[in-house]
Amino acid sequence: MSFDALDLQLRALVERDAPTIARAFGEAGESKPAQRFVDYHVEQRCGIRQCWVAWVASDIAGYVTLHWNPLYPGVAGKGIPEIQDLNVLPAFRRRGIATRLLDCAEQAARARSVRVAIGVGLHPGANVAQRLYVKRGYVPDGLGVTYDDRYVQPGELVRVDDDLVLHFLKDLPSS
Repeated sequence: MSFDALDLQLRALVERDAPTIARAFGEAGESKPAQRFVDYHVEQRCGIRQCWVAWVASDIAGYVTLHWNPLYPGVAGKGIPEIQDLNVLPAFRRRGIATRLLDCAEQAARARSVRVAIGVGLHPGANVAQRLYVKRGYVPDGLGVTYDDRYVQPGELVRVDDDLVLHFLKDLPSS
């Protein structure tokens, strides 16, 4: 079941959202420190990042950020923004919220770039995200896998966690 426009509201992150987001994800067993969202808000004010928060009624449902100058070496310094940290609370998943958050980020990226990047973890917990990105037209950038924004070399052993990432690009049609 998806949410209609009356149920779901997307808006820019404000600093007072930080403890609410941290608490909601903490209660769902996912550690997201409030300071992360305070930092996102500071970066948003400085023009480094944009962040959108999804609400269903008075409940936080998820968030996404768009980083204008990402560190990932495949796009760093190339004017290609990167969608980062897309998260939807378990109680709100599979209802179209991630899609709507991605729509916001892609629309903002389109205002400054003809492409947008996104990375996805390679662990089983990221399977739904992997499929979603492919269905939305993202394709691997062909540069390999990174761990903590550093390319993994052939034969290298790395931990399979959120820092092991395959990066994708998407061409953005002009509006």
